[in-house]
Amino acid sequence: MSVDKLNAITKDVGGIPVARLLPQAGKRTIGAWCFLDHAGPSEFTDDNAGLQVGAHPHTNLQTFTWMLEGEVWHQDSLGYRQLIKPKQVNLMTAGTGSQRGISHTEQTPEGVHQLHAVQLWIALPMDQEIEPNFQHYPQLPEWQENGVNYILTTGSYQGRTAPTQQYSPLVGVDIQFQQSQTLRIEQQPNFEYGVLVLKGNVEIEGHIYQQDQLVSLTDCQAHEFNIKGEAGSHIMLLGGEPLTHKTLVWWNFVADSQAALRQAVEDWNNGHSRFGHIDLEGTRLRRLIAPEMPAKLVE
Repeated sequence: MSVDKLNAITKDVGGIPVARLLPQAGKRTIGAWCFLDHAGPSEFTDDNAGLQVGAHPHTNLQTFTWMLEGEVWHQDSLGYRQLIKPKQVNLMTAGTGSQRGISHTEQTPEGVHQLHAVQLWIALPMDQEIEPNFQHYPQLPEWQENGVNYILTTGSYQGRTAPTQQYSPLVGVDIQFQQSQTLRIEQQPNFEYGVLVLKGNVEIEGHIYQQDQLVSLTDCQAHEFNIKGEAGSHIMLLGGEPLTHKTLVWWNFVADSQAALRQAVEDWNNGHSRFGHIDLEGTRLRRLIAPEMPAKLVE
């Protein structure tokens, strides 16, 4: 088994400090998980509007928002407007192919003064015809065992299955240690895994990992692994079966070729109908512009 540590790259996204773990030069994906941001925990005053992300597009992916604290309004070009609260998932599907896409905005509601969330992207299998969609999951499997709290956000784990729609095999588990404990991780064949440390310290394969570090575990089939967490630690376990095709990311787009990414940039900046429309009149939001791709994208 290969075990690698990835440190976060901190960015400002819509006024919120965000620790970005995926993608990085040394690691692009964990299964079909192709993007991982840890936003917050952040607090802001009445004169700070919080998260304000204008209209932007996506292709060939699902956005998977796992809310821990605060609230965020989602609005998209399919006409959905949904408030997400703690312990809930918003799952937006951009669809696949050169004629499909989606756009959306994200806003902190007035009067909300904190934000803590995990924002993930899931690369879609390009050999499937998938239509754009949006789904909200207000309740997910939740349980406690031996001083550890679990919430299953997607996939199956310990005999439970989340309702979250999938197009390739994945698992996502929110795990909080109420007391020091060692967990034997239930593994699935052909999965690779990641452990995101949201708070505290955990030990994996004899090494200590801290907040905003991601542990990547590959070639796991013949090797079990344990996670030893101290009391108060909070992690997210991610896993998945790798896709059979290349996954490339530029700005808010995913594709299996650089030509498809360039086409998405051109289509969005030229107002192509594949991304629909969101009425921004009366809001403080604006339509974002896709940056020009370099002549050669590092893969």
